Amino acid sequence: MRTAAVVAILVIGLLLSAAVAIFVGAVAISPVDVLGALLGSDTTNGTIIRELRLPRVLGAALVGAALAAAGAMLQGLLRNPLADPFVTGTSAGASLGAVLAVALGASATIVPLASFAGAIVAIAVVWRLARLGGRTTVLTVLLAGVVLTSFAGAVVTFVLVSSDRLALRLRAVLGWLQGGVSVISWSELAVAAAVVMIGLTAALLLAPRIDAYAFGEDTAAALGIDLERTTAGVLATTALLTGAAVSIAGLIGFVGLVVPHALRFVLGATHRRLVLASLPAGAIVLVLADLGARTLITPAELPVGVITGLVGAPFFLVLLVRSRQVIV
Repeated sequence: MRTAAVVAILVIGLLLSAAVAIFVGAVAISPVDVLGALLGSDTTNGTIIRELRLPRVLGAALVGAALAAAGAMLQGLLRNPLADPFVTGTSAGASLGAVLAVALGASATIVPLASFAGAIVAIAVVWRLARLGGRTTVLTVLLAGVVLTSFAGAVVTFVLVSSDRLALRLRAVLGWLQGGVSVISWSELAVAAAVVMIGLTAALLLAPRIDAYAFGEDTAAALGIDLERTTAGVLATTALLTGAAVSIAGLIGFVGLVVPHALRFVLGATHRRLVLASLPAGAIVLVLADLGARTLITPAELPVGVITGLVGAPFFLVLLVRSRQVIV
């Protein structure tokens, strides 16, 4: 009952947040004109709303939902609130795949697939590195993620400097890497949405198995969980979600870290509940963050990653103090 109430409140909050983000922007448009644009009026305002503002709001909601769900799954699998796509290297791998695709002249529909491929390779490398020398621990996964993130960042910088194609768009690409929702076309949004829907379906199916990891891998195995298949499934699913998110929003931190961790105080550690609630909660966070990025210093625009970092870091510290957890 509590889960249904929380999810219902979050869905209502998402609808309100999306409405505000559609009606408010860098260009002042009256509510009447916004409604007319949504209904199909063929004016300049109509183009701004339907081709720029609306797909960007929907893209922000999609990215926030994907990152929050991925964070909930990784935190459950690794049994650590520090785990999220950013710190485990998945986001870095996804960004490298996307940058390479753009540098090679790939179309907008190919970039999400390249981003997913990069995320899959990154998480596979991290998992392999973490298993060197025997048993995998949370610390080795996080250290491997840090190493891979640094390496991927260096490769991305090399590609940016050496590619003539990217040199002409260097400012835009750097802004994207710092986190910025950029939906070029409805077809690009549709591809990313399809990938995210597949990932979310897999997340909901895998969520009950992740619950068994709460008391360790040995206990999960004793309960009949296939550890290798479950781990591979979770990592592939988070790579799918992260790849789609990075392809249209670049590197955005703290959403996958803070949102599921905060929801645990309300819903407990049952992962199907957490994943369900993380979808609208993550979407709300990123829709509002993107709105702030668009409007705080108009006519200039901040990277969304700046907003999520400024808000997310102190909020996460507050959560750590309240939960009395010490993370070494």
